[in-house]
Amino acid sequence: MKVFIASDHAGFELKKVLLEFLRSLDHEVEDCGPSELNPQDDYPDFIAPMAHKVALNEGSFGIVLGGSGEGEAMSANRIDGVRAAEFYGGNLEVVKVAREHNDANVLSLGVRFITTDEAKRAVELFLQTPFSGDARHVRRIEKLDHEH
Repeated sequence: MKVFIASDHAGFELKKVLLEFLRSLDHEVEDCGPSELNPQDDYPDFIAPMAHKVALNEGSFGIVLGGSGEGEAMSANRIDGVRAAEFYGGNLEVVKVAREHNDANVLSLGVRFITTDEAKRAVELFLQTPFSGDARHVRRIEKLDHEH
């Protein structure tokens, strides 16, 4: 499976861990940056290009990391064809539902609120959970896609 990953400075260290983790699961992973830690970087510089890649590569997924994951999800969701869901701890069921009901193709992680193990579990669940394809969910996603 093709997975694109990007972060800002807050997510930089966890991104490195998740890169290794994803590769250990035999995913094809592309690091969309940053390539070095810069505390002054701006997340849209890395998240938007990553989201474009997800939108252009049908069946691919994206993982984005930031302090809260909020801005990263907002940035990704501005790209047509991207449906980013956030996870910043708590019940992993929200990750599963994001895939099953919303066909989310990007997972945004709030690294200041989750452990490394939670992040790994969330990413693995996200990538393993299929979209249900139920008519009601398809109808709702089509409405989202046609709002632009």
